[in-house]
Amino acid sequence: MRILVIGAGGFMGGHLVPALRAGLGSGTAILPTSKAPVADPGVTPLDIADAAAVRAVLRDFAPTHVVNLAGIAAPAAAARRPDAAWGLHLHGVRALGEAILDIVPDAPLVNTGTGLVYGASFRAGRALDEDAVLRPLDDYAASKAAGDLALGVLARRGLRAVLMRPFNQAGPGQSEAFVVPAFAAQLARIEAGGAAPVIAVGNLEAERDFIDVRDVAAAYVAAIERAGAIEPGTILNLASGTPRRIGDVLAALLALSRVEVRIEEDPARVRPSDVPRALGDAGRARALLGWAPSTPFAETLEDVLEDQRRRLRV
Repeated sequence: MRILVIGAGGFMGGHLVPALRAGLGSGTAILPTSKAPVADPGVTPLDIADAAAVRAVLRDFAPTHVVNLAGIAAPAAAARRPDAAWGLHLHGVRALGEAILDIVPDAPLVNTGTGLVYGASFRAGRALDEDAVLRPLDDYAASKAAGDLALGVLARRGLRAVLMRPFNQAGPGQSEAFVVPAFAAQLARIEAGGAAPVIAVGNLEAERDFIDVRDVAAAYVAAIERAGAIEPGTILNLASGTPRRIGDVLAALLALSRVEVRIEEDPARVRPSDVPRALGDAGRARALLGWAPSTPFAETLEDVLEDQRRRLRV
């Protein structure tokens, strides 16, 4: 195998590339790429928005499989840069799919989407599978949904695309733009004496479907291993199926800490598009990949908090 990983310099890539090496063995050639500069000299610079550069890499490396992780990671960041979000998540993805069809047409493309594409459909209150109506509520989710739709069209022309829709990922290495590391980072700073004993929070009543990033990486490895048996255009939710109240997540992190804190609501952290419960059904991934999340949520929280403590010690 020869695996091209686009956008490997981010949170997901930091877990996926080692998982690919561990799961697929030394006979697999992996080319990680990143738009943003990274310290690892083994990561090749590449911007998915540069169509000519993408085509050059496809020709030179001739991958047997392509994984696309490129994009704006957080909804809030996409809201600040909507044109960039649409450019990356729709136009960049579509151009990548066209280039694969032209240059390495037999190579499967495993593409990163998001469970947020279901948006307002979550208001039904039940776990949603891949047949749920797409009703995105912001530029991040809408541009991701558009990318999935574009790849679906290309799949009808022969692109061997597998569309992954992970739900709320968490794990070591994630930025404070996401709720679990945001809580953990505040706690770590308080423990270290670098902040007042106050944690700013948004909506604590919302329920979300959290999944460990290492379990998501395992699903990507399985999708690559089984790509030959997956119908082009297949969509796969990656979810735990367990709703977790944000307030309970915070309470669990507080129980791991060594300090007493006060909780204060921060209006800036209350997202206007929140739905009461967002929950996914990953039955299709279980059936096609033989995959299920295996990391206990308590372990995820412990690892995220320790990661934030470690950052302060560096």
